[in-house]
Amino acid sequence: MDIHEYQAKEILARFGVAVPQGALAYSPEQAAYRARELGGDRWIVKAQVHAGGRGKAGGVKLCESEHEILDSASDMFGQKLVTHQTGPEGKGVYRVYVEGAVAFNREIYLGFVLDRTSQRVMIVASSQGGMEIEEISAQRPESIVRSTVEPAVGLQDFQAREIAFALGIPAKLMQQMTRTLQGCYRAFTELDATMVEINPLVITADDRVLALDAKMTFDGNAVFRHPHIAELRDKSQEDPRESRAADRGLNYIGLTGNIGCIVNGAGLAMATMDTIKLAGGEPANFLDIGGGATPERVAKAFRLVMSDDNVQAILVNIFAGINRCDWVAEGVVQALKANPVDVPVIVRLAGTNVEEGQKILAKSGLPIIRANSLIEAAERAVTAWKNDVAQNTKMRAV
Repeated sequence: MDIHEYQAKEILARFGVAVPQGALAYSPEQAAYRARELGGDRWIVKAQVHAGGRGKAGGVKLCESEHEILDSASDMFGQKLVTHQTGPEGKGVYRVYVEGAVAFNREIYLGFVLDRTSQRVMIVASSQGGMEIEEISAQRPESIVRSTVEPAVGLQDFQAREIAFALGIPAKLMQQMTRTLQGCYRAFTELDATMVEINPLVITADDRVLALDAKMTFDGNAVFRHPHIAELRDKSQEDPRESRAADRGLNYIGLTGNIGCIVNGAGLAMATMDTIKLAGGEPANFLDIGGGATPERVAKAFRLVMSDDNVQAILVNIFAGINRCDWVAEGVVQALKANPVDVPVIVRLAGTNVEEGQKILAKSGLPIIRANSLIEAAERAVTAWKNDVAQNTKMRAV
């Protein structure tokens, strides 16, 4: 789960990380008022979206008057900010963050991530801040500092000082840098984060260590332990299909193809998408309905998949171990009878009670295309999709 910059800064500040003074605004007029509250003569107006690269896309503006703040905020509100991380569809801007401009001498990159290879929290830092870590890795790989934290003892002061020395932090700022590193680590571990990133972390002209930008991502499976974090979720920044799926306990990721997938198990879902590609089709989604594929859950999955206008065929691929094929078959029949679809439906069942499941499908009287293997199901899905598209094209021509 992602959160906004201003939310990440509020969290990190509670853990001892120094951040500039700022205020949130929901309109251009409020943004100008926030600047008056903050004082000063230069401000930064930042679009709050869940994406990096905002500056290059016009989502970060330096302003030197209230008039400039009004104009900059007006240009942002209600617009779609398109960056290299959002894709062509962009992210809607519905709030901005106003900060007093800070004069600084150095920019540093600082990131905390979960390294799955070592099963440890890894600190990644660079003296070349202000750029995306991918750019730093490509252009200045020698500047990157990596340090793995031993979970039994956590981040120790000596390890934090080693990182600071490697970054060339002056001795007089060592205590501030150590406090910043320790604060980020505690926020990461105590709140079940999967990423904490400060880019840039700056050394100001008056010798302060400040987080000018901040990103945090949390483990969606652990947010139930942190209700105050769960409340920070902004659904306007999410794919609406993925939001609906999450609210219904389904694991869904929207893609750009036209063959919808309903599968139980993440591994089988990945294999299903690969097989569709192998057969000449394009999957429209990743959808794992999980271990409890009850009729009601399958019906929810059908409604979710069909909410994507690009879907022109549906492939249901269930391997029943804990599940039961007859349950899944009942769910398919119930879903299609309650909400008939005008696209081909291909069903492949295997495992527990598969014979009963096949009988339910056969007796339903619905035009369901059955398959016995994954490759057969994928090939039939692609063929049915192509035939359906060709038939519709012919009818429109007539």
